[in-house]
Amino acid sequence: MALKIIDHGTPDYTNMVRLREDILRKPLGLTFTPEELEKEKSNLMIGAYEDDKILGCCMLVEEAPQTVRLRQMAVLNDLQGKGVGKALIQFAENLARDHGYRRITMHARKNAVGFYEKMGYNVQGGEFEEVTIPHVVMEKEL
Repeated sequence: MALKIIDHGTPDYTNMVRLREDILRKPLGLTFTPEELEKEKSNLMIGAYEDDKILGCCMLVEEAPQTVRLRQMAVLNDLQGKGVGKALIQFAENLARDHGYRRITMHARKNAVGFYEKMGYNVQGGEFEEVTIPHVVMEKEL
């Protein structure tokens, strides 16, 4: 498996958007708007690949000078639990450190909290609804 940074507007980016729609949006009856995708131009986008096939992805968005937010974590359904997500998180954390960030935050889906806790993230505060499902804020000091 190879991990790499994805540039906005490239064929890899198109595949990343398709993966995120299939895993994160379609099951909720949602799609991305052109405005949402346009806002991603300044994000650090990461993909996990086997040959030319995207297996998973995530992105980092600056929230403050030393804080970055992990967003849009998605792994193909049949590969969940097989190390793709763990590799993406580790790569994202290293990339964040390389860019001078000291903390990663996220809005984690409630059903994914256990995965993130195993990766060293802690729940901060109570549950809230986002994109129609329960989430919690989680964070980790780098």
